[in-house]
Amino acid sequence: MPSRTHLTDRLGIELPIISAPMGGGIAGPALAAAVSAAGGLGLLPIWPMPGDRASREIEAVRRATKAPFGVNLNVAFGPAAHIELALAQAVPVMHFFWGDAAPFVARAKSGGATVMVTVGSSAEARRARDAGADVLVAQGLEAGGHVWGRTGLHALVPMAVDAGLPVVAAGGIADGRSLAAATLLGASGALVGTALIVADESEAHADYKQAILRASESDTAHGTVFDVGWPDAPCRVLRNSTVEAWERAGSPPSGKRPGEGDIVARDAANNPIPRYSVAPPSRGFEGNIEAMAMYAGQGAGLVKQTGSAAAIVSGLVKDAQALLRRQDW
Repeated sequence: MPSRTHLTDRLGIELPIISAPMGGGIAGPALAAAVSAAGGLGLLPIWPMPGDRASREIEAVRRATKAPFGVNLNVAFGPAAHIELALAQAVPVMHFFWGDAAPFVARAKSGGATVMVTVGSSAEARRARDAGADVLVAQGLEAGGHVWGRTGLHALVPMAVDAGLPVVAAGGIADGRSLAAATLLGASGALVGTALIVADESEAHADYKQAILRASESDTAHGTVFDVGWPDAPCRVLRNSTVEAWERAGSPPSGKRPGEGDIVARDAANNPIPRYSVAPPSRGFEGNIEAMAMYAGQGAGLVKQTGSAAAIVSGLVKDAQALLRRQDW
């Protein structure tokens, strides 16, 4: 794939890779800044944060790199206050997900920001385009973390491309082959999460990183089992003892699940983390890390080594370019 695409031109970046806005502290300022400094676009998920913390983390990214970066905003939790914060700090890119962003796009663009919107269907792609979005993120069912999409990536990307905007493919892209495939479907770049969880700059707990490195494509589960803090929001996680116990019990609804109310871990500030919490394990967590929500996409089986975010990003692009140059594949 070419290093320059419609996406890189629109965002003012060098490489068509965007880091997934992994919440729970996993994608903090260090990872966002590292991806941006490497030529991609780092995304900082500020929507769960109080305003003062969000401001500090935006400034931390700015201190670490002069390259463009973006913030991630959650429509379901009311993004208005964080839009104003991002406008006040002249954040160059705003990314909306989990709902209809149309009511918020104009305000987000009023300060000159480029707006990206996650979509899960062709109808959503057209609605986001008509609202003024600049870039679409087509999230397939293969994706890790909270999954807005309900359609596989290979079916979704071409339909999103037909809306006429640059499309970022999201879901299962963790090596050059999957990036090359997304390019052939019409995507101008990719949003990468699972492959960056193991990056040196990621705040993921060491046990979480090792679980990713050991995983295969069949080691994930999709559903709403981890919902304490965000009910009724499907997500894809690594299969673990919590998931398996829930399944053995017949997959009961919230309120009737085995071990509900158990405290499985504590965060770096010693706050208790109950079983079924949406919080992923980051550095400083202690306890039964294996039982927590370890978000991962179906591309987990492609992730085999750690390294710097720069090495991961550049390796994805170089491997995809080499594949696309081949004449015998």
